[in-house]
Amino acid sequence: MTPPPHQEHAAEELCEAGLELYSRAVREGHVPVREAEAVPCLLDAELLRPDTDDADRLRPTAPAVALPRLLRSVDEDIAHRRRQGVRLTEAFEPLLALAAPGTGPADPAGIRLLSGLDRINVAISEAVEDLTGEVLTIQPHNIGDLSVVPLALERDQALLDRGGRIRTLYQHTERYRPRAMARYEQLHGDVEARTLDELTERLLVIDRRVAFIPANKDRTLALEVRHPALVDYFATTFDRLWNLATPMYPEAVRKPSLNGITPRQRAIAALLVEGHTDTAIADRLGMNVRTARVHIAKLAATLGSESRAQLGFLIGESGILRQEDEEGEVAAD
Repeated sequence: MTPPPHQEHAAEELCEAGLELYSRAVREGHVPVREAEAVPCLLDAELLRPDTDDADRLRPTAPAVALPRLLRSVDEDIAHRRRQGVRLTEAFEPLLALAAPGTGPADPAGIRLLSGLDRINVAISEAVEDLTGEVLTIQPHNIGDLSVVPLALERDQALLDRGGRIRTLYQHTERYRPRAMARYEQLHGDVEARTLDELTERLLVIDRRVAFIPANKDRTLALEVRHPALVDYFATTFDRLWNLATPMYPEAVRKPSLNGITPRQRAIAALLVEGHTDTAIADRLGMNVRTARVHIAKLAATLGSESRAQLGFLIGESGILRQEDEEGEVAAD
């Protein structure tokens, strides 16, 4: 039976026939020349070499010598590919600079990248224009100085004047900042605000048909999302968080303390049990580290703890986290 013709391949690769013959040569010390003719890759890769004592035989190159040589060939190929990548990047760099600075092209998936605060605000204003539906907003950190956001206030009031509705989620820390309430005192219409201990990143859902989310830490980049499934996911996430939140405006409601432990301290207790540091707890709950440590100290005093390790144990023993879960289940029912 005639063996199948040898298929050409890279020198650093071994075909099945070549590997079998090379293995035999290593075991036996040599192979006949006529057998090697069917697998020329072994000679090309210098895995077999002429036997100086017998012209009809080939001797194997020691594997310990052959392997480093083949690997060196692979490394050289990788370096060559990297140099090609650098050249391509340099060639495309001036072309990328020619792209429109304000916005990226529309994506088939319904996602567009917006660059710059001005361009982001324009896109939001265009999405809200003539809207009479609902705007859902998540603001995980403090709302900042109202004097620098007149455009947002004007835009929100115009929506409310058309009969629209605005619902906003803040972190609990905003309940104690006067400027949070000042925002709502300047707006007139169907506006509601609630608070939670922890929130997702910023989110804006307009009429459940377009959403805006940040694309970098300083919020100079944003994604405009119009894919129906993604927008519905964002809106559903907002609704779930809204149902768990505590009203802040128009009628402020405060959760009652439980065995002398406030809702804020229970939120901190849950993060302490998970092993988070003071800094991580403060960051997740939107407060400074000093305030977090004051709450931790009050929690320790209430539970009679004398150390950080003992505090975690006492939190578990007190049952305050289990009681909070039971309250949430009752509210959900």
